[in-house]
Amino acid sequence: MTAGWADADRILAGVRPPAIPSSDFPIPAYGATPEDATAGIARAIRACHESGGGRVVVPPGVWRTGAIHLRSQVELHVSEGATLLFSTDPADYLPVVETRYEGLEVLNYSPMIYAHGCTDIAITGRGTLDGQGSWDTWWGWFHECDEDFARLRAQACFGVPLEDRVYGPGFHLRSSFIQPYDCTNVLIEEVRIVRSPFWQVHPVLCRNVTVRDLVIDSQGPNNDGIDLESCRSVVVRGCTIDAGDDCIALKSGREADGLRVNVPTEDVLIEDCDLRVKYGAITLGSDLTGGIRNVYVRDCRIGGPRLYFGLYIKTNSVRGGFVENVYLKDVTISNLTKEVVQCNFLRGEGDTGPLTPYVRNVELRGVTVDHARNALMLRGYRRSRIEDFRLIDCSFTVDAPSTVQHAVLGFDNVTVNGRPITDVHQLR
Repeated sequence: MTAGWADADRILAGVRPPAIPSSDFPIPAYGATPEDATAGIARAIRACHESGGGRVVVPPGVWRTGAIHLRSQVELHVSEGATLLFSTDPADYLPVVETRYEGLEVLNYSPMIYAHGCTDIAITGRGTLDGQGSWDTWWGWFHECDEDFARLRAQACFGVPLEDRVYGPGFHLRSSFIQPYDCTNVLIEEVRIVRSPFWQVHPVLCRNVTVRDLVIDSQGPNNDGIDLESCRSVVVRGCTIDAGDDCIALKSGREADGLRVNVPTEDVLIEDCDLRVKYGAITLGSDLTGGIRNVYVRDCRIGGPRLYFGLYIKTNSVRGGFVENVYLKDVTISNLTKEVVQCNFLRGEGDTGPLTPYVRNVELRGVTVDHARNALMLRGYRRSRIEDFRLIDCSFTVDAPSTVQHAVLGFDNVTVNGRPITDVHQLR
């Protein structure tokens, strides 16, 4: 089905914040202290949930804590002037929980804030969530995880059941900072996120998700800002993101797990965001085996001296998957070190697998670029061209020609370095 901008209004109208009662449950009343708030927060969440829901309130001050597990009808409210300072001791994130690591299902250390199978949950407030990531703590695992990840990939490939994919102690797979998993009606709003151990806001298998007015400033390795994985009906609005990897990434599982679970990410609206560091501002993939469709990006400001791509679509024949119906409108790009759009079927393992990805119906309308290395780098396959890629009312100022291989492009009122473009060969 071909979508269009009217479909974005459908998404916006359909996504609603969770219904949470107005009762407050201050964490000091449940035994939380600044030196150790873990048990007090857990008691407050339990009491809140058992009373029918409400806000678990973190007052101003610095509160040291381990993993926080939300329950249905619970809002974790981090007040202005409050900081939740998360432990750097891996033991504080046990027992292991069901999660995903780079698109693969695993039992691993708990995310710092986690919810599983919940309805109507929220994280709000103008306080700070500090994961204390550094090269002496979580980020150092970046150099120690290759063997563990290879083992997990092999387990997924051979169909090892989840209950036998147990990691945690003795392994070095970092957990996400915030992860609602298989949840419905989710709100994450206003908090400031710093020093994340790994991916920062990572909903998985969630429906009806609102992420708005976040300030994300964490630039450790693989510190993606917002990862939407196998989610449906999502609005991301008003966020400012300086990330150590992709700013906003859409994913849908990887390889054998992606094929087995087979849940796409679909119906996503991203608007009024500032995306500044580091790889793709808006990235689709590379874990997109389950597919991605119906993505709308409007009124965003993109660019900085260390940002690579505006729109980055990445896959290969090992991961496969599809991308269809992607629309960008009224986006301003100040500076990119690489392409405005890279759509690359040869990333990573390249064309070495059994799966054939496809990309079709991608439109950029009203995109203005002050500076980038190139306008486009499109590399499809001869057997699977990038289809129906359109540029409309766009202006690019670039340093070098574009690369276009196995792609079908359309142009309408497009200029590159002040010169009207009417044919793909003029981009080279």
